Amino acid sequence: MARSLSLTAYRALSRRNKQKGSQSLPPRAPGELVWLHATDNVRLSALLDLSRRLRQARPNIFCLLTFDENVALLPIEELDDESELLMELNSDHPNEARQFLDHWAPDLCLWTGDRLQINIVNAAADRKIPLILTDVTGTEFQSGRHTWIPDLKRASYDFFDKILANNKQVALDLKRIGLRPEKISVTERLQPGTFPPGCNEEDLSDVMQDLGGRPVWLAAGVQSIELDAILAAHRSALRYSHRLLLIIAMADPDASSKFRSRLEDEGWRVADWDDGDEIEDNTQVVISATPSDLGLWYRASPITFLASSFVPGGGGIDPRNAAALGSAILFGPDVSDHQELYENLQQTGAARMVTGSDGLGEQLPKLMAPDCAAEMALAGWELVTEGAELTSILVDLIEDMLDRRETADART
Repeated sequence: MARSLSLTAYRALSRRNKQKGSQSLPPRAPGELVWLHATDNVRLSALLDLSRRLRQARPNIFCLLTFDENVALLPIEELDDESELLMELNSDHPNEARQFLDHWAPDLCLWTGDRLQINIVNAAADRKIPLILTDVTGTEFQSGRHTWIPDLKRASYDFFDKILANNKQVALDLKRIGLRPEKISVTERLQPGTFPPGCNEEDLSDVMQDLGGRPVWLAAGVQSIELDAILAAHRSALRYSHRLLLIIAMADPDASSKFRSRLEDEGWRVADWDDGDEIEDNTQVVISATPSDLGLWYRASPITFLASSFVPGGGGIDPRNAAALGSAILFGPDVSDHQELYENLQQTGAARMVTGSDGLGEQLPKLMAPDCAAEMALAGWELVTEGAELTSILVDLIEDMLDRRETADART
């Protein structure tokens, strides 16, 4: 009874809010539709990875990814194909919640974080849609001015068939407010996974043979304005290791000829990978502008400077591929597009921030000690792959709940 009164009061107050207005929605895809909701950018990236894993396991499924209005979409968050749709979920008004569910009729919902839109979750539960809540921190539940409503938090969590808490204390707190223990389990944080770019194995074998054990570092995603600082750092590091090789992977695929001319004018011995130049023993700089070759360079380079981070407003590039492929990471101050990921890598010892050519030139000789780079690389690999286990758990859980729903529907 308390639950019913709490939710009735919440819905009544919610109806006083102004509706956002109907969105123009594409037609619902036929077949199974899984609805995944993100409450922040990190979770959205994780759900994009989960969607791809789920569609590999269940090829005919359609994934609808929604996100809170506070989430800022990044350029990297692009959809693979027509079996995914990404849209903002910008209203929890009871009428618009009903319209959303009428249109999409999801077969299952997975919600991340405990910042709930209570009316839409309530409406989904009323329709017997299986509900999973994951990445529960115990700190995000917000009911705003409705905190006086008794038992609202317990009633809101209780809509979910399965709740995955971030740690044992959160799980204990959920049980204390009256949730059934059998629906609660403890898992790691939901983190974006990574699908590192591949490379041509023959090219990798040739490159490693050409390097012949030479020390090497990679500058990835380099913009023209960063070239002076990178070359100055390389020149400084050459005083400690005269055979050191720099690989420059450019941000602009059309910049090869301009970069090469500039480097040769300054006296550097250059090999242009895209033109088929061989990496000779006296080569000091390799330039590459083919994005698909970045997986090759990450594998060949134990140290990577992730560029587009010495540029005001550059935002940095996604560090997950470099970490997953075994590079110790250096980066500049402007990594605003991936701030949390870089902070996590720093905290685990997998990455170091450098400021300008002096800072970069100072760190390179330190990381050339094999044990130092290897320790950083291991820490980075562990961090970016830790979400893989939870993703696998969620894929299995979603498939199991969908199969049970399909069996139940067949019996009725």
